[in-house]
Amino acid sequence: MIYLDYAATTPLSEHALTTYGEVSRKVFANTMSLHDDGSRASRLLELCRRNIAERLNADANGIYFTSGGSESNQLAIEGLARAHAGQGKHLIMAEGEHTSVVSTFEKLKKDGFSVTVLPRNSDGEITAKAVEKAVRKETILVSVDHVNSETGAIQNIAAIGDILRKRKILFHCDTVQSYGKLPIDVRAMHVTSLSVSSHKIYGPKGVGVCYINPKAAYQPLYPGTAHERGVRPGTVNLPGIAAFVTASQDSYEKAEKNIEYVRRLRKIFVDGLNRRKIHFVMEQAKHRQLPHILALRIKGVEGQQLMLAANRRGLAVSTGSACQAGSHRPSPTLLSMGRSEDEARELVRVSFGETTTEEEADRAARLFAEAVSETVQTMRMEQSFI
Repeated sequence: MIYLDYAATTPLSEHALTTYGEVSRKVFANTMSLHDDGSRASRLLELCRRNIAERLNADANGIYFTSGGSESNQLAIEGLARAHAGQGKHLIMAEGEHTSVVSTFEKLKKDGFSVTVLPRNSDGEITAKAVEKAVRKETILVSVDHVNSETGAIQNIAAIGDILRKRKILFHCDTVQSYGKLPIDVRAMHVTSLSVSSHKIYGPKGVGVCYINPKAAYQPLYPGTAHERGVRPGTVNLPGIAAFVTASQDSYEKAEKNIEYVRRLRKIFVDGLNRRKIHFVMEQAKHRQLPHILALRIKGVEGQQLMLAANRRGLAVSTGSACQAGSHRPSPTLLSMGRSEDEARELVRVSFGETTTEEEADRAARLFAEAVSETVQTMRMEQSFI
């Protein structure tokens, strides 16, 4: 099987696995315990916290370790919104964000908040001008993803953040797809809070980071919690956190080199489709595009069918469509970009990783082309019986 679904998850690196094993065996005490072993574990936890803070140019007091990006999104958005509800109850979010962001805003709507959902332009971008236009007197928080998980479009977070900073509006950013690949500076980007996930960068699953600016008022969702300064309950996963920090260091040390390598993989794959006369549409931003994510559409071919055909040939890719109760939901990102429902159902996402080889990228193009041919032929046969 050729795996080209790295935007969904990545394998645990050997370096991160070694760290996980060593910490599990040697620094296994509860970080809240008052004995020497507990103090040793607590010191390692704080070292990890400072490491991530330095990576983000953030205050270490605002770094909280969580179970992943979804929990981090929920903790930051809901906790900040509720703490500032006295100043206003209007929220803004980008259309096509991760489901954890969408579900949190839906929850807040049920509790009396109003939400404006900003559509993306045809390139998949949320412009600073669009955000500024949507801001009201009672707006307290805006959420925009750094890199969209379906198309790989990179948002100009610094420009959006600057506008919101001047208006003293909170700004949350989902950086799950960008962390470890692109520079992130919470001060330069004027970000109030952000989310990170370990398993997107060859770290363990079940680990993430939620950054919340310590200067911002915050209402804990779990009152009386002792761990993570009252933001999140439960004994911290110190081995997982240490392994994540290892993966984080490795990812950023190789980030520039990996970007160029992934661009080459992307070109090999696209060239392979072109050589085989496959007619496709690439949904990508013209100016700011993360090369790791390649969003494709084959006209008239549903993405779910194409993904399954590719899987039968030993190629793992994903689709922007979610299967719910037997029906395929069109990609919310593509709908936001002005595509029709049929076009939005055509989305297939190919995503490359640092462990993908050039030979695999070339073979994957052949397998994908074969999957397209099979799917088109099957559709024609089905239509002939109608």
